[in-house]
Amino acid sequence: MPQLDRGDKYVFGWSRVSEVGRIAIPAEAMDEYGLKEHDKVIVMSGSRRSGGFAVTTPRLLSGSPLSAALQRFPRLRTFQMPQARVVRVEGRSFCWTSIDEEGYITLPEETLREYEILPGARLLTVRGSGLALGFALMGPLVDEALTHAGIEVLE
Repeated sequence: MPQLDRGDKYVFGWSRVSEVGRIAIPAEAMDEYGLKEHDKVIVMSGSRRSGGFAVTTPRLLSGSPLSAALQRFPRLRTFQMPQARVVRVEGRSFCWTSIDEEGYITLPEETLREYEILPGARLLTVRGSGLALGFALMGPLVDEALTHAGIEVLE
């Protein structure tokens, strides 16, 4: 996993969004965040600065301010609402999906649009605060990563 100079952030690689919305979660990130195939995960909008989204679980969010937001929408927290349907909670977009047996999530085009992502986009997978794995679309960290030719691209 490369460490970028800007802010000493660690990145796992690039994940390209397929035409059908399939997005790889790097194996190293799966291990670090305790994610497994067939896990149900929460997808929440990224920061204004980086765009994209972050992938997390109710367990990872436990005790954080974001956990309180999920408490206000229990059908999301318990995965009882339709998969990939976006809801807004306290200014953030949330949905849920599952990790498939190959370590991918899939978000339909209408869900990707809610996160301002198009098929074909490259998302930088970034170690977050420990609460969520980031998939950054833009910003200084993405700009820095573009100068590092050796970062793996997962299709």
